[in-house]
Amino acid sequence: MYSLFADYFPNVVMMPDKFVQSTLETIYMTFLSGLIGGLAGVLLAVILVATKSEGVLENKTCYRVLDKLINLFRSIPFIILLALIYPITRFIVGTTVGLNAALVPLTLGFAPFFARQIQNALLEVDEGIVEAAKSMGSSPFEILIHVYLKEGLPAIIRASAVSIISLIGLTAMAGAVGAGGLGSLAINIGYNGFKNDVAVMSTLIILVIVFITQWFCNFLIKKVSH
Repeated sequence: MYSLFADYFPNVVMMPDKFVQSTLETIYMTFLSGLIGGLAGVLLAVILVATKSEGVLENKTCYRVLDKLINLFRSIPFIILLALIYPITRFIVGTTVGLNAALVPLTLGFAPFFARQIQNALLEVDEGIVEAAKSMGSSPFEILIHVYLKEGLPAIIRASAVSIISLIGLTAMAGAVGAGGLGSLAINIGYNGFKNDVAVMSTLIILVIVFITQWFCNFLIKKVSH
């Protein structure tokens, strides 16, 4: 079995440590930028839902400004965002290349995308439940926490799965321009080094991470659905 694998992936068997390191780097970038960007995205989504027309804290000016900013940042292609915010990246982490430097554009690219996904998930909550909570005297904060976030949890997890899988794709793109991870391995060693087996194996590992993410999110959706 091993000899058959070595025949088809000769360069892969020569660098197992490199694959382990690159996989951990991809997970590191996905986890940290997903955590920070995710928290920011949820906060932005909650503000949008609260301040929308007929929302529990209706504020048209706040909603319009935030809505336009999210649309603006979502419209910037990630590869351009990487270069566009390099002064900010240098200010925060002291460098524009490497693993930690990639966290800044990944977080800024992920947060507005995630915010829109979560906003759509929260808007799926039955308005009848919101009105019932209002009639029972619940405060705006209680409605946001106990109605929108609680009742919208399955849709939030579903949106999170889509967003995290998209983020994994962004880490591969960031890796191709010097951030490390499986994207860097596939492009810099696999493609540019004419080692196709390295590119194929890197892709397969990324696919496994994606499948595990989707499976875990599906598991959570079944747990919280009622």
